[in-house]
Amino acid sequence: MSKRILITGASRGIGRAIAEQLADSDVTLLLHGRDTVALAATCQAVQSRCAGVVKLIHDLFAGQMPPGSSIVNILSIAAQTGFANWSAYCMSKFALEGFSQSVRDELREHRIRMINIYPAATNTEIWNDVEGDWSREKMISAEQVASAVAYALSRPENVAVENITLSNAAGNL
Repeated sequence: MSKRILITGASRGIGRAIAEQLADSDVTLLLHGRDTVALAATCQAVQSRCAGVVKLIHDLFAGQMPPGSSIVNILSIAAQTGFANWSAYCMSKFALEGFSQSVRDELREHRIRMINIYPAATNTEIWNDVEGDWSREKMISAEQVASAVAYALSRPENVAVENITLSNAAGNL
């Protein structure tokens, strides 16, 4: 029986890197995203390495997940620290942090793990549209975030790696 892994935001950036990292012959990837063209490209990129790929473009709910399942949230260090001129972004990430903590406790009795990843600035295409002079050299890569996700998911199902913070050892932006 193959593993089934649901990845939201799989169209690009960190979500796509996670899909590429977790693609394996014993894995069925359920890839979710809003951009149908970019999502189709991700599906095509991983299909030959997977047991199966399912493209999803709809709302998702945890109620049907079997024990031993995991939910991985890609938050941000902005869920832990406020940054000047980023108040709306930080607010949404802080809100997701609180939501995740609550849902984690609700799902724990069902043996569903909630894993939160807190990457520092990550060198993805999102920065192409952000005004300012951003040091891409100080950013971590989407592949480094994907590697942390793969590590957390590779733990035995009775081990919960609940929070991983990733940053550049030389300093963040």
